[in-house]
Amino acid sequence: MRVTIHQPQYLPYLGFFHKVKRCDVFIALDDVQFQKNGLQNRNKIKNANGWQWLTVPVKHRLEQSINEVEINARQRWGQKHWNALKTNYSKAEYFSPYATELEALLTSSWSKLCPLNMALTEWAFKHLALTPKIVYSSELDVGGESTDRLVNLCKAVGGDCYLSGPGGKRYLREEAFPQAGLTLEYQQFEHPTYPQMFPKSDFVPYMSIVDALFCCGPEARHLL
Repeated sequence: MRVTIHQPQYLPYLGFFHKVKRCDVFIALDDVQFQKNGLQNRNKIKNANGWQWLTVPVKHRLEQSINEVEINARQRWGQKHWNALKTNYSKAEYFSPYATELEALLTSSWSKLCPLNMALTEWAFKHLALTPKIVYSSELDVGGESTDRLVNLCKAVGGDCYLSGPGGKRYLREEAFPQAGLTLEYQQFEHPTYPQMFPKSDFVPYMSIVDALFCCGPEARHLL
C-alpha cells in the first residue's frame, strides 16, 4: 500500500494531486509547524499580467502547528478571493460547473486554516476522481522527527511504500525506509501544458488547481 504525506495547502497545484493519484493513503501532516509565507495559506492564479497570489489572512504565532492556525475573520478574504476568480476565470469554458460549490466553500465562515484547506482539497479530489483514504497525522499516536516520523506514519497506516516529492532527495535518510521494511519512491512529475486564460501571454505553470479545472473541466484529471 503506497502512502504519501503532505502538509495541508490552500488550493494546491497540479503536482500535489499528481502525487496523491498514485497513492492509496494520503496523510495530511497537520501537526507540524506552520510555514509563514509558504503555500499553506496562499496560492497562485493566472491573470492578465501573469499571475497573482490569493492569500488567506491568518493569526499566527511562532512554532504554531498548522492545525492550530486561526483565520483572521476581520478581513473579507473569502469574497475577495471569489471576486478575483470571477474576474480572471468567468469566461473560462468550465467556470460555471464549479462556480456554485467553490463560491460556497470560499465564502463560508471558517475559523481555522486546516479545515478550510482540507475542504478545498477534498472538493478538488472529487472533481479529479481521486479517492485516497485520508488520515490526519494529528490523529495518529506517532513519534519521531524528520525521516523517522515519516517512516512511523507510514507504518501506522499499514503502508509498505512511501511516495515522496522530488524535494525529499535533499533531506530524507533513504536507508531508514528499507530498514523499516518500506519501499521509498520519488514522484516523477513534469508540469503539463493546457489551454489557459489570457492565451496571448505564455503558459504559466504551478498555478492553483482551479486554473486547470476552470480551463479543462473533467479533462483536468487526465493531466495527472
